[in-house]
Amino acid sequence: MNFELNDEQLALRDSLARLLGDVYGFEKRRAIAASATGWSLPAWQQLAALGLTALPLPQAHGGFGGGAADLMPVMQELGKALVLEPFLSSIVLGATAVRLAADEVLQVQLLPDVASGELRLAWAHDEEAARHAPLWIETRARQQDGQWLLDGAKCNVLHAPSAHRFVVSARTAGEPGDAHGVALFHVDARAAGIACRAHRLVDDTPAGELRFNAARAQPLGDPHDGAAALRALEGTLAMGTAAVCADAVGAMETAYALAIDYLGTRRQFGRAIGENQALRHRAAEMLVALEMSRSMAMVAAVAADDLDAPGARADLARAKLVIGRHARAVCHAAVQLHGGIGMTEEYAVGHCLRRVTLIDQLFGDVEAQAMRLAAMA
Repeated sequence: MNFELNDEQLALRDSLARLLGDVYGFEKRRAIAASATGWSLPAWQQLAALGLTALPLPQAHGGFGGGAADLMPVMQELGKALVLEPFLSSIVLGATAVRLAADEVLQVQLLPDVASGELRLAWAHDEEAARHAPLWIETRARQQDGQWLLDGAKCNVLHAPSAHRFVVSARTAGEPGDAHGVALFHVDARAAGIACRAHRLVDDTPAGELRFNAARAQPLGDPHDGAAALRALEGTLAMGTAAVCADAVGAMETAYALAIDYLGTRRQFGRAIGENQALRHRAAEMLVALEMSRSMAMVAAVAADDLDAPGARADLARAKLVIGRHARAVCHAAVQLHGGIGMTEEYAVGHCLRRVTLIDQLFGDVEAQAMRLAAMA
């Protein structure tokens, strides 16, 4: 297992860091979060111009053929800047589902426009009753007059209000929780029979609640091949899990850097508060947790790139669990070291805590990952 970035990954990471440093400072992010859409189309276009939207897509369809290991440094930088654009929803999740589930004709139809950033997808999988159970799918797909129709609801669909198409998990057979009868579909976001209630998540990410009422859908692949759809579903969730692990590490890095800077500049009783031994120990514990999380993000990326390898699923769950615990601890500590200023809307450190709080809930929180590991033991 190689834990070092190659030259291309380092160059892309550095280019992205420079771009975000120039155009996505914290005050700019606050303005974007307060806007009507909650994200910036110009910033999205700059990410696309850098080639990021094409990174994990097949070369045959305008992409660069990257995997989770290539996405890791990108997601880390996006997390560091607390970026609000739909990279996770469209490129990591939606495009991965299309790549893994769709036939060649449909990939040719969809992926080139996704790679260019012109077509934005939203991954619609989570349901209210699921409680982190990935196979708890109540949404139903049925055939009528030769067409597939969807009925059901999806919750917390990232960037649903601005998506052009939804990639939706549904059941053609079986009951919620069953491994068989799962299928993946794509739906025009403007189609009849779809209602979207927009809202913002705890870190200001735009999201929506979707309701399907006989909404026309097109299957990704054979809707009766539940085994293939299940593999695509698992692969998509694995890629998303690895991506948010790296995103959380980026947010941790920002929180840690802000805390260390504050300890060195805030003065009480004639000296910097960072000279206090107890606070130095606290900062050292934060650094240890951050370094462990960096390593586990690499473990998650390797596991997501080869999900069928022995122990890969356990590694992925373990990484999400460890990073979930450490991210909350580091960002909590960073807020506490700042005192009251750490809780203000105008200061970035509290937003780092909000980011990792959201990430913990994506793809299974700490408790869900612990239960998955116990089930694998």
